[in-house]
Amino acid sequence: MPISRVLSVNRGEIAARVVRAAQALGIEAVQAVSAADRDSTAARLADRTVVIGPAASRLSYLDAPLLVHAAKATGCDALHPGYGFLSEREHLARLCGEHGITFVGPAPETIAALGDKLQAKAIAQAAGVPLVPGTAKIADAAAAKAAAEALGFPVLLKASAGGGGRGMFIARRAEEIEASFDKSSNEALEAFGDGTMYMERFVENARHVEVQVFGDGSGKVLHFGERDCSIQRRYQKVFEEAPCAAMPAKLRKLLHDSAVALVASLKYRNAGTVEFLYDVDRAAIYFIEVNARIQVEHPVSEQVTGYDLVQLQFRIAGGEPLRWSQAQVPVQGHAIECRINAEDPTRNFQPSPGRITRWAPPHGAGIRLDSHCYDGYLVPPFYDSMIGKLIVTAATRADCVTRLQAALAAFTIEGLITNLPLLKFIAAHPDFAANRLNTRWLEQTLLPGFEASQE
Repeated sequence: MPISRVLSVNRGEIAARVVRAAQALGIEAVQAVSAADRDSTAARLADRTVVIGPAASRLSYLDAPLLVHAAKATGCDALHPGYGFLSEREHLARLCGEHGITFVGPAPETIAALGDKLQAKAIAQAAGVPLVPGTAKIADAAAAKAAAEALGFPVLLKASAGGGGRGMFIARRAEEIEASFDKSSNEALEAFGDGTMYMERFVENARHVEVQVFGDGSGKVLHFGERDCSIQRRYQKVFEEAPCAAMPAKLRKLLHDSAVALVASLKYRNAGTVEFLYDVDRAAIYFIEVNARIQVEHPVSEQVTGYDLVQLQFRIAGGEPLRWSQAQVPVQGHAIECRINAEDPTRNFQPSPGRITRWAPPHGAGIRLDSHCYDGYLVPPFYDSMIGKLIVTAATRADCVTRLQAALAAFTIEGLITNLPLLKFIAAHPDFAANRLNTRWLEQTLLPGFEASQE
């Protein structure tokens, strides 16, 4: 049944994005806000705004019963979770279903199955998707040491319920496992309520490549190309681009086919991202995980395919099938996104909330900005520090890099400290222009040079 009114239960740029996409389809948009977000762009754009609680996330954006109650109280027949917060929590999706509200995302059973990384690996293996050599659940540090000896160092210890790098560490010697296993398990237990750990071989020269997929619940799945998200700090993405220009065509086809096969086996519904490690030295790909939601970096996929993916989320949630063939989703040109954060990269990326006194983004052909900020906007101290995403598009990667450099140079933000100097430094680096990158490049190569340049 088509959606008529949706409650957007996120904040920042994704909330504004959801409101705009809904309204473009003739769907009435109600924005749920905390007390700190009353003056947000999403609140200004929405047809109606409802304050759901105080600034603290646990009392507002992370309270699932409260969100569902707000949806019912405002007459919404759907709820869009955005990304982060409760977007991948089975509990919210299930509560929506129990109260007759359409959850704009995958089914709760799918979210549950993919939220456990060990279970997701088993699903991938059953679908014939390549996996990083690794283990099942590991009970303690002693078992981890034995498993590492069998796999061969270095190894990567990961939390089964983890994400964003939490509960994850690299061990190059047995002593490092002894020192870090319990700490990482406890970190995962505190963050995710599950301290289960497992181990994988650590790939030294790796790129992080992911595939944007959509399913309509019938078993039909389309992919919208891949994204290269290798520029990372502490497992958090900083730059993303589409497509992965460094990947050979034969391996790209395996990547796409693997992603589609995995989610098709689940009769997946709505948006998802299948993440892989690209082992450059071995010319191999390995499944990492599935993110059962829309991703921060979805705009680069939109730019190279021409599809509005948030609108597509609404269409599928409203019961529409995927009417296109894969051939009708061509990837053309190149797009690069960088995340603009209110943080100080010269002080260990310390958050820098405050009032924006000047907001002057670049404009022109091939430049897109997804942001909730404006002159006079107060960046609150309670949430993630991302304040925008700059996306540039061009016919080739080389042209894209040139356009990105010019766009960053033209971007002015005053009143608070941002990571714009770091983004400019990355965009101007010869390794970036030559695409000589991997997941450790930013921390090992770029940041030492950037820090020296700022002294």
